[in-house]
Amino acid sequence: MSAGMNLGISGMSAYVPPYRVSLKDWCSWTSSSWDKTRSVVGTGFRMPGPLDSVYTMAANAALKLILDHDVDPKRVGFLAVGTESGTDNATSAAVVVRGMLDQALAARGLPTLSRQIEAPEFKQACLGGLYGLKGGLRYLGLDGAGRQALVVAADVAEYAQNSSGEPTQGAGAVAMLLEESPRLLEVDLRSSASASAYRALDFRKPFARYCGQDIGADGRPRDFPVFNGKYSTACYTDATLASLGTYFGRQVQGSRSAYIRELGAVFMHRPYRRMPATAWAWAYLAALFADGASARSELQSLCATAGVALDEVQLEMETSPRLLERALAGDLVSEIWPLTNRLAQAFRASPKHRQVVDDKMTLGQDVAAELGNLYAAALPAWLAAGLEEAALTGTPLDGRDLLLVGYGSGDASEVLRARVVPGWHAAAARTRMEAVLEGAVDLDQAQYRALHSGTAQAQLLPEIQRSGFTVSHRGRQNDPQMQDLGVEYYAYSAGAPP
Repeated sequence: MSAGMNLGISGMSAYVPPYRVSLKDWCSWTSSSWDKTRSVVGTGFRMPGPLDSVYTMAANAALKLILDHDVDPKRVGFLAVGTESGTDNATSAAVVVRGMLDQALAARGLPTLSRQIEAPEFKQACLGGLYGLKGGLRYLGLDGAGRQALVVAADVAEYAQNSSGEPTQGAGAVAMLLEESPRLLEVDLRSSASASAYRALDFRKPFARYCGQDIGADGRPRDFPVFNGKYSTACYTDATLASLGTYFGRQVQGSRSAYIRELGAVFMHRPYRRMPATAWAWAYLAALFADGASARSELQSLCATAGVALDEVQLEMETSPRLLERALAGDLVSEIWPLTNRLAQAFRASPKHRQVVDDKMTLGQDVAAELGNLYAAALPAWLAAGLEEAALTGTPLDGRDLLLVGYGSGDASEVLRARVVPGWHAAAARTRMEAVLEGAVDLDQAQYRALHSGTAQAQLLPEIQRSGFTVSHRGRQNDPQMQDLGVEYYAYSAGAPP
């Protein structure tokens, strides 16, 4: 079987922990601008509590998917987890999650997963979820014909207090059901496009961060990354433009800008609200330059507004920014192409910006703004929220193409084309993203600080009725008779799905 447009996604389910930080409250705590934070970043984010981990979140999302979409566990032949937040440097997160799922399925009197199941973990920063999606589709298109695949993207995004990344934190998981003749989206692997490069000083998580770190009350080390914010943004823009350029070169025979305008929607990796919108605007400008004479009048008008020369901007966009070379020389580039940036600012103020950017990215925006940065799960969460909103509002997406543009710091980017299938509304409505957000408990400043630092005991946090998977305890033995230092043990509470 060819891994083409007859494979794809039949359902999506999400899980986020109940502890919420209101960014409006956070702004008052930190004397930050609420108007700016709301427009650039979002409105809130979730945090894992002492009973949560990336494994419990992934298992909760996967179990919800199985129950909500009537998945026969014995048909599943591939279970993958995309994450950068795993706390075990040997065992795949998918193997841990499959064990938890078996525990819950047995407790519910349901068949457990097949023993003959492939269970890999995918790690490439925020691109792990999309890599897992591609891996699952390749499995179905080759040795897994007739079976199903479950792919879970799950992460904990946390940053040091007073860092530029602090308001962009988040935690959660999204599970996807993949199969032949999908009920939601067909995904065409033959049209996928990739880009990768080594960026050295971009977002990283070296083990040296853990040296001398005291384990907090929750038993989990703080996973604050090493990053250079503006340089990382430059890497994001450069990588997504590279993968999109490859995609357009392969798939678009005529006008690239017209193709962009005809898309049903675009979903990109979303560290915060404005970042994907800015990158997509730059992609449209690059498409105009690629279109040549047919787009020259539109470009000339924008250049006149921006006060830049068209030929100089084109030369700038065709010049490699040499990000790694400059970074190693001590120049952490914050602006790849300054002239193009001025052109992008002029484009943002033009009427066409709404058609090209706002209208393509509006679906699911409000839910995504509440989730914060979910790293590998950020794009899948936005996609799930967007499709559900489209189904509930009657947005006409039947048969239309969507673009999924993923990114992982370091850097790497992927573009996938997905097509909305007939009858997609039912599968989209089952996602119930609004229900996922229900039950949130806002933290006050003291609770946030304690939870962020790992010093908060469960009894000091707001009382919450929990169901699904939680961390029961973490091992502490390290002697010849028994070694389980740092190993997580899990409890499952039946009842309503998480």
